[in-house]
Parts: sequence; C-alpha cells; structure tokens
Amino acid sequence: MTPAAPAYLRLVRVSGWYDLIVTAGFATPWTYALLHRLLSAAGDAAGLGTMPALTPVQTLYANLMGSVVVVWSVLRVVRPLPLHGLLDGTARALFSLWQAYALAHGGPGVLWPFLVLEVSFGLAQLAPWATGLRTTTGRGTCQGS
Repeated sequence: MTPAAPAYLRLVRVSGWYDLIVTAGFATPWTYALLHRLLSAAGDAAGLGTMPALTPVQTLYANLMGSVVVVWSVLRVVRPLPLHGLLDGTARALFSLWQAYALAHGGPGVLWPFLVLEVSFGLAQLAPWATGLRTTTGRGTCQGS
C-alpha cells in the first residue's frame, strides 16, 4: 500500500472516525465529567484501576485535547490526504509515548486499550511512508499530498 493508494486514504478516514468517536466526549466540561465517570467505572470493573479525581485543571487539559483532536478528526474524515496520514501517524507516536510514560508512572490501566489502538493506527499510517523512504532516491516524501 502506498500513501497515495485509495486503501491508505480509507485508513486515514477510518482513523479520523475512530478519533472523533473516542475523543468527542473530551471536548466539553460536561461531556468530560460523564466520560470520566464511565472510564473510571469501566476501569474499576475490568480491574484496570480508576481515573484520578476530577479537577478543574485536568478538565481544562482534557477539553483542550478533545477540541483539537475533534477538529483534526473532522478534517481527516472530510478530506483525507496522504500528508494527513503521515502527520496523524506522527501524532500517534507522540501520544503513544506519553500514554506509555503515564502507565510507567502509575497511570490507570484503563489507558492500555487506548495505547494499543494508538500504536496500531500509528504503525499502519507510518509504515507506507517508511517503505517509500527506502525506495526513493532523494526525492521528497510528501509527493502526491
């Protein structure tokens, strides 16, 4: 699969839908409070631990992240481009690092399923670019974006 292939663009769109569904609840203080309770209950029921107590600063950061990701998701759903897949894969690598960091420092185990999906989508979106880098002869890697 090349970054310009229709299958790759479908992957970019699917990752946008996934992010939109998963992060929409983080975008407002009211939906985040509900989502926080649901994640805590699910983590507790699965034996993965609960979320830390809800604070105004935590809510602010969740809302900032949720708002940005919702906008970024809509862009990938409405207009998926190869460059969007490259950038999203890079963002997922960063998100994965920070989720792993949180888990290594006592973060709730409810993060594990999200980490697995971040790594999976990130690898799927970056792998075609890595293959393209090996086969190019010094040309730019964002051609066709």
